[in-house]
Amino acid sequence: MKVSAFTFIKNGVILGYPFVESIKSALPLVDEFIVNVGNCDDNTLALIQEINDPKIRIIQSTWNDKMRDRGYVYGQQKMISQFNCSGDWAIYIEGDEVFHEDEIESIRANMQKYLNHPQVEALYFDFFHFYGDPEHLGVTGYRRAPRIIRNSVRSYAPDGLFWVVMDKNKKGRYPMAKHAGANVYHYGHVRSIANMQEKVNQVSQYWNSEPPIFEGYGNIDPQALRRFSSSHPKIMQHWLEHYAEHDFVPNADYKLTRRDKRNRIRLKIEDRFDVEISKKHYTEAKI
Repeated sequence: MKVSAFTFIKNGVILGYPFVESIKSALPLVDEFIVNVGNCDDNTLALIQEINDPKIRIIQSTWNDKMRDRGYVYGQQKMISQFNCSGDWAIYIEGDEVFHEDEIESIRANMQKYLNHPQVEALYFDFFHFYGDPEHLGVTGYRRAPRIIRNSVRSYAPDGLFWVVMDKNKKGRYPMAKHAGANVYHYGHVRSIANMQEKVNQVSQYWNSEPPIFEGYGNIDPQALRRFSSSHPKIMQHWLEHYAEHDFVPNADYKLTRRDKRNRIRLKIEDRFDVEISKKHYTEAKI
């Protein structure tokens, strides 16, 4: 079994991504790691080069800043890196996502388990979406998503957010998937407030919108949060101590939106009936 990993990154330092930790967390899993680095205004490229691991192959690309339609530029950059993968499986990890060292063998075992079962096109993970500080989780967004795709499947990522499998040239579907036996630790919403504002500024152009003012993490429904009681990946210790927010306080005057109210209803249904009904970009493989 040969395993590839891939990612794309631009201005990772300016935007506060723990991208070096992210890459290093996946290296024990893979035979090659394709890193697509856009034209940066910081030392992102140098920091990746300093990892100095022979598994890493760096591609330098130019982003199309005229592409402002629904984040499609992210899909373009994701696919540039995916199309350079040569493994049986291709693992996608974003610059603010990290694998836990205790779960590496479980991920590897499940890739091996389903290697010769072509009906399993992808493997999905549970997600820990940290919010506000490293001790809180946001639970109203997606909670599971594929992050490993069979490299012989005809797939693409329309907005960089998920995969579509193309059985026919003009019709797509979500991949058939099984659980990877592990979690993805997502730290995008615990970066510093200044880094988050810069991220909002840069991302908005690719969605053809004006960047809003980021007022901090406090404007959230407290019922959308849960305490995190497990352990963080060891590789994140330094980043969490020096770069993550730690002074998170929910805004007591926050006014619930219609979306918040719908999410409260969904959470009550989940608690009462012991079900999980968040958005999923895959179909459970029957095997």
